[in-house]
Amino acid sequence: MISRRSILGGLALVAASRPLHAKDPEALNLAASEGDVALTRYAAEGSGKRAGVVVLHGARGIELKPRAYERYANALIAQGIDAYLIRYYSPVDDLAREKLTTSEARQAYQAERFDAWTGRVSSAVTAILARPDSSGRLGLLGFSLGGFVAAVAAARDNRITALAVLYGGMPEQIAPEVKHLPPLLELHGDADRNVPFARGEALVKLAKAAGGEAELVTYSGKGHAFDFSDTDPMASDAVDRVVRFFQSRLQAG
Repeated sequence: MISRRSILGGLALVAASRPLHAKDPEALNLAASEGDVALTRYAAEGSGKRAGVVVLHGARGIELKPRAYERYANALIAQGIDAYLIRYYSPVDDLAREKLTTSEARQAYQAERFDAWTGRVSSAVTAILARPDSSGRLGLLGFSLGGFVAAVAAARDNRITALAVLYGGMPEQIAPEVKHLPPLLELHGDADRNVPFARGEALVKLAKAAGGEAELVTYSGKGHAFDFSDTDPMASDAVDRVVRFFQSRLQAG
């Protein structure tokens, strides 16, 4: 059973391949610090200006569960919202990750990388908003570590219109600096052993304290990445809630 708690610079994208039609994903590269940022663009049908959502992967990257991320992207484009799956890791991270053999080492490394990662996300935001097909309304959707990165990026970048986080939070060392967050949706299982449910609660409280609107959706008995399942009906529920949230925040008016 689900319980809900409401608490209330211009760089160009270079296409590496062209889609055969509007729904074929398109590989893009963006020049940024520490090397190019790779994105996969899922474009909604139509020729007018559209809102967009940047999707941020978890600690193991997009390749671990590509179908799960594509599920969200396809649901967004079905409602007229472009989706951009961003690989915010740089070559520096790819080299470092091979040497991180313990969870403690990974956590320490991640704590030092939020500035670099959010900088790369910001470069992508600049480029996407500069596209002629952009409506100027852009959301961030982050999963696990990507949820933390998305939360920091949204706190630092007023161009972000809406933020959806799945089983993520705000890094503790960055929380004291937060003065702003856009409308927020946090989805979290209360049996999560990777990112404790309390981290999601804390993010929602932080958004409230910063004067923003926030909603926490609690999935009773669900663990980390429950929505990556191909058979759990709560996975579809999560996708539906995220898409409705972005429709209301990015397409209203």
